[in-house]
Amino acid sequence: MARRQSRVNTDEEDVELNMTPMLDVVFILLIFFIVTAVFVKEPGVDVERPLTQTHERERPTILVAVTADDEIWVNRQVYQMNQLRNVLEQLRQENPRAEAMIQGDGGAPIGTVLDVQELLQDMQIPVTVSTRPR
Repeated sequence: MARRQSRVNTDEEDVELNMTPMLDVVFILLIFFIVTAVFVKEPGVDVERPLTQTHERERPTILVAVTADDEIWVNRQVYQMNQLRNVLEQLRQENPRAEAMIQGDGGAPIGTVLDVQELLQDMQIPVTVSTRPR
């Protein structure tokens, strides 16, 4: 019996997978997540926060720290109370849905903390005061 030759070519060819479209998609996703990420503006100083009974996890985008030396820190810089409105307006322009948190040191003057809170409320920025759990 004679063997028939198959019409299908049995020569194996090297098959390469083109990775370029997949890399394009990965880079587009990476750019999307970087652009849409919300970055928290750190105050730049560590403060000793007062104790509290309850603790809720907050996700503010603006952190304002008031130290025991009556310094107001925003975005790693010290500001006076009269400069604070301009700084907060710039941060608000970067993120219109910004939420703020005041980190008041245990020895910070309460008047300064309340002035910062009142300023944020006047600017209609949602504000909370940071505490630490017992």
